[in-house]
Amino acid sequence: MQQPRARVTIRDVAEQAGVSVATVSKVINDRYGVAAETMARVQGVIRELGYEASLVAQSLRNHRTNVIGILVADLEPFSTELLKGAADAIRGSGFELVVYSAGGRPGDVGGWEKRYLSRLSGTLVDGAVLVTPTVVDVQYGSPVVAVDPHTGSSSLPSVDADNLRGGRLATEHLLGLGHRRIGMLAGRADLESAQLREQGYREALAAAGVPVDDTLVRVGGYDPNLSRLVAQELLTGPQRPTAVFAANDVTAIATIEVAQQLGLRVPEDVSVVGFDNIPESALCVPPLTTVNQPIRTMGERAVELLIRLIREQPVEHTHLTLATELVVRASSAPPRSAP
Repeated sequence: MQQPRARVTIRDVAEQAGVSVATVSKVINDRYGVAAETMARVQGVIRELGYEASLVAQSLRNHRTNVIGILVADLEPFSTELLKGAADAIRGSGFELVVYSAGGRPGDVGGWEKRYLSRLSGTLVDGAVLVTPTVVDVQYGSPVVAVDPHTGSSSLPSVDADNLRGGRLATEHLLGLGHRRIGMLAGRADLESAQLREQGYREALAAAGVPVDDTLVRVGGYDPNLSRLVAQELLTGPQRPTAVFAANDVTAIATIEVAQQLGLRVPEDVSVVGFDNIPESALCVPPLTTVNQPIRTMGERAVELLIRLIREQPVEHTHLTLATELVVRASSAPPRSAP
């Protein structure tokens, strides 16, 4: 069995190039005092051996690693799409990304983010992006930007989407199609984004003069397994809704699957609208009507903001809210008849 390759050290480079460790260090750090021929030889050996300077050693010398940490509780469709935007923003910036996830659990309030930051602090990253953090504030010592934070009362710089407007858009769309019995699978109760989406749902019904039937509001918690259970309860009740607004696309797709297992046609028997516009929403059957929040752009803006904070450059706004918009596909249609 092939043994793991040992890490190439600065001493390995020096030995193969026939120079001192100090000379290699000068070449790596682009310092004067090395002849052009010697520099070329050392650089050739560095490429040949695949030598990379230690981030910790680099930070001790320069007080900066040029590495940004992105902390996520889990790698799911939202965070995966956001990471694509972060990668777009980092290109050509001189920074690198490290993604850190250890399966943080919803409801672990003030826990996972602080633990991860303490592990990364000091020498590994120059700043961090927290994705859907539950903390209100963190003491880290380096710049931190939150994406879709737990609460709007945090003083952390943040990027989110207009969740209230998005909840209204989804519900107004269904009302405009003629639906009046509109159910909702709400998101995580501890997240402000989920609270605002439900508020938008309730405000749109009230504005249309449709009383809110709380028996039609269930908590899916952004969890597909829980969402399947509550969607089945909702769709097998004595007066099932003719439409369902789900607080995210994962929940909405789970609702479509449950409806089809029950023999209900989407959208003929029940319309379904989601929230997020993850790539999977266009690929499910039928394609999902949803509220687009620009997840990829959120990741891009968060990293751009963080880099400006790291570089101590002027920042006009430290709290960015991006627009949401309705994307109409085949999962929503006028109700055929009352159930």
